[in-house]
Amino acid sequence: MKRINWKIILAAFAVLVVSSVFAFVFWAGDISPAADPALQAMQSDSQVFASAENGWVIFFPADEPQPEMGFIFYPGGRVDYRAYAPALRRIAAQGYFVALVPVPLNLAFFDVNAAARVIARYPEVQDWAVGGHSLGGVAASSYAANHPDIKGVVFWASYPANDALKLMDTKALSIYGTNDGLATIATIDESRTLLPADSQFVAIEGGNHAQFASYGLQAGDNEAAISPEEQWTQVANATVEFLEGLK
Repeated sequence: MKRINWKIILAAFAVLVVSSVFAFVFWAGDISPAADPALQAMQSDSQVFASAENGWVIFFPADEPQPEMGFIFYPGGRVDYRAYAPALRRIAAQGYFVALVPVPLNLAFFDVNAAARVIARYPEVQDWAVGGHSLGGVAASSYAANHPDIKGVVFWASYPANDALKLMDTKALSIYGTNDGLATIATIDESRTLLPADSQFVAIEGGNHAQFASYGLQAGDNEAAISPEEQWTQVANATVEFLEGLK
């Protein structure tokens, strides 16, 4: 009977594992880059102070006292996190401290606890909400589910992975685009059973998936019927109205 050469089998298995890891890293690193409007939104002016520090991008009103409420945002999967600057800047301009966090391999589930480091760094901010786009919303809700001190969760074209938030006092807001080809209206409707009964749902008429940020077109998405600027403004205003209700 022919002997099994385990060295060859183990070597082949190791090559397969390494190849798979490299393929995954390459796939995760193939991101949608932040467009010029996003990079411009990261510049400070007379209204909003913007800074990249500790690996995060932070925004807050330039000529007002330190905001008492902060909003920590997780980016969508395989998207340059800076692409969310236009909408987040609009939120900060209305009186909020906003932190945009990068995530390992551009996938938020690899750093669900990113918010904890932001909160520890800025103890002067009294209350916090978290949110995210697409996969980032899943990560944000997972963090909130394990941290009852979080006042609210904001989903941009997203929904939680389970119903953990349903039995908590945490408030939730779901903002979605009616032209979204990925987080469709039907999918958002199905997610209602995973959220508290008093959760708020806001439809952006004509909005799509990619225009929650500024990174161009996205495979599988539908064409938007409104401009990116209009969608950013509507998303920011809906988020601010929700945050106001948490105070």
